[in-house]
Amino acid sequence: MPALATLARIYVDDLDAALPTFTALAGEPPQLRFGYRGLELARVGGFLLIAGPPEALAPYRDTHATVLVGSLDEILDSGTVLDGPNEVPTGRNATLRHPGGAVIEYVEFASA
Repeated sequence: MPALATLARIYVDDLDAALPTFTALAGEPPQLRFGYRGLELARVGGFLLIAGPPEALAPYRDTHATVLVGSLDEILDSGTVLDGPNEVPTGRNATLRHPGGAVIEYVEFASA
């Protein structure tokens, strides 16, 4: 299953303060903004900005990237599932550790 998009995860202290910088870098406004498990997230171009208190961020800091896929089920056997599959505000996600040590969050957007 090829990736539809790969997002660089950027952990920030204040989402509102960070958005103007990343909007300018991406050359486009945020496409998505939502809360999840005590965090605030926004997708701006190829960036996924993640803000929240240290205790809410701690479980996610070891994840290297977020990859959007058309089918989460097709990716689940490609590594060790660390979390998920879960229902999330955008659809479904799962976090996998792959051979070599990369930890990737995969997201399948819900059908509109």
